[in-house]
Amino acid sequence: MTTINIDNCMERMPVLFVGHGSPMYAIEENEFVQTWRDMGDTLPIPKAIICISAHWETRGTQVTAMQQPQTIHDFGGFPRELYEINYPAPGNPELAKEAINLIKSSPVTPNEKWGLDHGAWSVIRRIYPKADIPVIQLSMDYNKSPKEHYELAKELVSLRDKGVLIIGSGNIVHNLRQVAWDKPDDQEYGYDWTIEANETVKKLIIEGKHNELINYKSLGKAVQMAAPSADHYLPLLYALALKKEDEEVSFFNDKAVMGSLTMTSIKIG
Repeated sequence: MTTINIDNCMERMPVLFVGHGSPMYAIEENEFVQTWRDMGDTLPIPKAIICISAHWETRGTQVTAMQQPQTIHDFGGFPRELYEINYPAPGNPELAKEAINLIKSSPVTPNEKWGLDHGAWSVIRRIYPKADIPVIQLSMDYNKSPKEHYELAKELVSLRDKGVLIIGSGNIVHNLRQVAWDKPDDQEYGYDWTIEANETVKKLIIEGKHNELINYKSLGKAVQMAAPSADHYLPLLYALALKKEDEEVSFFNDKAVMGSLTMTSIKIG
């Protein structure tokens, strides 16, 4: 398989942070899924995609570097239909090498085993269902601070001008211990602290106060409850780090689900 050359400059690609929600959204139809699908019709067609998913944390930073990444079903207790999904997008070893060379703040290791986890494929297959755009994943080093993740992401900014779409996949509010399991289909239900945390983060995004978003643990109890662990919040910082000063941020899928999750997503550029 031939890798896609990313050396030629082109129009700057936007950056996405996508609230990916339940793995079931990979097979269900709802307004969030339809928005993802619509984005495929409106976004520029990228030469390749880098995804930073909440579901790939490692010791040290790694990047998938195989020609054909596997579809990883990294969840349990769901219908068989979900496990039968295969998203056969090619990889891009050339792009993986470029990312490794760009990141100077810490060593990055090529990974030949991981593939695409559901934080990546459940969303990307809705945006680009033909699976004809190469996709690689960049892991999040669980030993790094939020500031270090943010600074590492900045080192990838030049790829936006080479046709690479960078996607952070997580959730601004993601507290599974507080989920209202009795409201699985209510796409408008959020606890008071969920709504407060979501609005706090959105306000800071609009105001460009990235330092406060990096130090999110100091933003009060609601935000602490929204992100009891960093995994689903950090992909937001990767997206924000890639914003240029002249670029606008827009929100989509801005709703709470099941009490303690938000699907709120952003588009930069």
